Amino acid sequence: MTGRDAADDGRAVEPPDGVGTLYVVGIGPGLPAHTTRRAREVIESADCVIASNLYQAFLREDGVLPPADAVTDGGVAVREDGREQEIVRSTMGRQVELAREAFERVRDGQDVAHVSGGDPSVYGKSDLVFTMAEREGATDVPIEVVPGLTAALGVAANVGAPLCNDFCTVSLSDKWRGWDEIEEKLRAAAISGFVVVLYNCWRNYERAIEIVREERTDDALVAIVNDAGRADAGRNGERYTVTTLGEATAHDDEVSGMGTSLVIGNHETTTWRNDFREYLVTPRGGRDVEDF
Repeated sequence: MTGRDAADDGRAVEPPDGVGTLYVVGIGPGLPAHTTRRAREVIESADCVIASNLYQAFLREDGVLPPADAVTDGGVAVREDGREQEIVRSTMGRQVELAREAFERVRDGQDVAHVSGGDPSVYGKSDLVFTMAEREGATDVPIEVVPGLTAALGVAANVGAPLCNDFCTVSLSDKWRGWDEIEEKLRAAAISGFVVVLYNCWRNYERAIEIVREERTDDALVAIVNDAGRADAGRNGERYTVTTLGEATAHDDEVSGMGTSLVIGNHETTTWRNDFREYLVTPRGGRDVEDF
């Protein structure tokens, strides 16, 4: 039975007493300034927080999670208000196991915060949770997604205003789909005039650039952005380079991990400079000031 079936007006049904909630929480780039108030509240109040070592470190920056030395070997920390909170380390190889564990905790009355970088529904943890809930028949587990700042928005803010017109995101990860599908989407996006934000650029980004070059001029502007919103806390340090589509593959040393994203401009994307720096801007349909 779907949520809409369960309540005629389309609203979610309140879970029964004694049942917790599984929150899939997006924390954006991870540092406190870019984490929403709602995300902080959920993580601070949860009985159990599932997060990778990197995200745990980010969340400790200003006390969203207790300090590492306050966590026992069993993963239990006592917060300042005296409440115990269990901190569970998330790793790529344990995702299925941790989802099952989260379902059981919720059934036992715990609120669980499953932490995702960026936004959990943009290449994040949401699909894993819902896929596992379907497989496990976990229709009795309340799930709430708490949105976060996704990389596309972070990198856009870094370089100016490149996404003010239609844009799309494409992941270059071929772990679950072949390059034929990725190429088809890249080519369609390039032909359609979308500004394109590439995720997982450490996987064959040169190949993606060459595909787009077949449909777009070499002078199209490209921004290569690392660790947007993470300052010096990320793996590579927050920085960006503005180049062109024809020269993008000459920057291998700047495409250095999962924290790297590329913004490929369209025919309207341009640069603008003030007294302080250069910006990348895509105007919305060539509007004049009087049109706003």
